Amino acid sequence: MKNTALTQVHVELGAKMVPFAGYNMPVSYIGVNEEHLTVREGVGVFDVSHMGEFFLSGEKAIDLIQKVTTNDVSLLVDGKIQYSCLPNGKGGIVDDLLIYRISATEYMLVVNASNIEKDWDWISSHNTFGVKMENKSDAYSLLAVQGPKAVEALQSLTDVNLSEMVYYTFKTGKFAGLNDVIISATGYTGAGGFEIYFKNEVAQEVWDAVFKAGAKCNIKPIGLAARDTLRLEMGFCLYGNDIDDTTSPLEAGLGWITKFNKGDFIDSDKMLALKESGLSRRLVGFEMVDRGIPRHGYPIQDGDGNVIGEVTSGTMSPSLKLGIGMGYVAPPHHKTDTEIFIEVRGKALKAQVVKTPFYKG
Repeated sequence: MKNTALTQVHVELGAKMVPFAGYNMPVSYIGVNEEHLTVREGVGVFDVSHMGEFFLSGEKAIDLIQKVTTNDVSLLVDGKIQYSCLPNGKGGIVDDLLIYRISATEYMLVVNASNIEKDWDWISSHNTFGVKMENKSDAYSLLAVQGPKAVEALQSLTDVNLSEMVYYTFKTGKFAGLNDVIISATGYTGAGGFEIYFKNEVAQEVWDAVFKAGAKCNIKPIGLAARDTLRLEMGFCLYGNDIDDTTSPLEAGLGWITKFNKGDFIDSDKMLALKESGLSRRLVGFEMVDRGIPRHGYPIQDGDGNVIGEVTSGTMSPSLKLGIGMGYVAPPHHKTDTEIFIEVRGKALKAQVVKTPFYKG
């Protein structure tokens, strides 16, 4: 099992450590509910250094990325970021990812930790363009500083005007006295904030600086359990749960990152055919009406007890104090306000299909 450059810091802070995507990661420090609300209401720090970073460069870097992803990379300008996914040649998803345009000939791709090797092999197998590819996943650390007080907590560490940074943009500059740090206005919580990329050698230095600067905002370390409840309240997909090699981006509600007008890309023909023929299932959000907590794998039923799908993600929402979840269901059960039932330990509990995000604060 791999460690991040900050694993020992988490152990010393008393974090509960668990194996995650091949890494030894902090799942919680003081409890998921308290950590969740710290991010929603204040500011918290996640060590997400297990994520992967690929650097693609060359005149035809854009051509390779256009081929292997669904979104339209030509819409990016320097300093902009795009959410996208890698179709797998069979109508499913290899992974979802972020694409950073550093320049017209250089891009950074940020991929999920569990898929680093798989993604690298997949993109490499389609690199007929002579693009230079560098996998720097083991060289970079990444902190996600999330919450409404993130600007206040971090501004003293950088000359970059954080309050003026637009969502899904990034800047490379000075941070905590260090050069060439990537600061991006991204995150997986819906609470606002930044993700900070830097070399492993300075990880302790950056961690200490962030907590010293953020002390006035009562900044706290946050574990992966709260990251999951925060992303679920926003209706964000988690690879391996809500999307995987068997799910189409269109079924997952990711039609907005599937751009058919950009020209051919992997599976563009399959996805267009699926769009035209109609979807046999759709990913929906639902809230529990009866008291109960939906969990991954629980069956979803209609009013007659017929199984119409299954839960892909579910939890008790710390912000809303009710059970929420996502799952694939057959039409017409995907329509908002449809009554469905979640089978929880043999009991069919009433729920209702709702639009995401669940949390709208």
